[in-house]
Amino acid sequence: MDTYVYAIEDNVENISTLYVNLTNNCTNSCIFCIRNLVDEIKGKRMWLESEDFSANNVIAQFDMYNKPDEVVFCGYGESLMKFDLLKEIATYVKKQNIKTRINTNGIGNVINKRDIVPELADIIDEVSISLNAPNKEQYNLISRPKYENAYDAMLDFAKKCVENNIKTTLTVVDEYPDYKLDIPKCKEIADKIGAGFKIRKWLNNGY
Repeated sequence: MDTYVYAIEDNVENISTLYVNLTNNCTNSCIFCIRNLVDEIKGKRMWLESEDFSANNVIAQFDMYNKPDEVVFCGYGESLMKFDLLKEIATYVKKQNIKTRINTNGIGNVINKRDIVPELADIIDEVSISLNAPNKEQYNLISRPKYENAYDAMLDFAKKCVENNIKTTLTVVDEYPDYKLDIPKCKEIADKIGAGFKIRKWLNNGY
C-alpha cells in the first residue's frame, strides 16, 4: 500500500504531527534532498507506485491515527503539484481544528499558472518555503529548478503568503559539504519580506 500519511515520532499512541505525501514529482531537484539518500522514513516507503489516487485514499490513512496537533504536507515531491487534492484534504483537516502547514519549494503559482495563495489562506496556517540561496545563480546550482524563473517566483510566492497573513518561514540548508551559503544575506531576504527564517542542518544519513 502506498504511503500517503506518515509520522516520524516514535510514540504512535500520541503523535503531535502527521505528514502527507501527495506526490513524488517535483519541479526542483535539490542536491541535498532527502530522497537522494533514503527510500523510506520510519519504515514507510515514500515512493508511490501510482500518482492516481483520491482525497479519500489519503483521508482513510489519516483516520488510522489519533488526532494530531498539526498536519504537514511534506513528502517525496512538491505537494502544490497536486493543488486540488491538497485543498480537499486540508479542508477536511481544518474542519477538525488541526493546524496545517505546507513545506514547499514555493513555485506553486508557476505550477498552477495562477495566484493560488488566496485559496490557501483559508485552509493553511503556515508555509515553510525553501529559499536555499541568497541569489538566483547559487539557487540554480543548489535547487536545479525546471523553471528558469523559479527563484524570483519563489520570492514572490513568499511575499504573497505574508500579505495573505499565512505564517511564512524561509529555510536554507547549512553545512552541506559542496557549497557555502551567505547565511546573513539569506536572513536579510527573509526579514525584508516579513517572513521568519530557519537554518536546517544537512543530514548525511537522511535524518
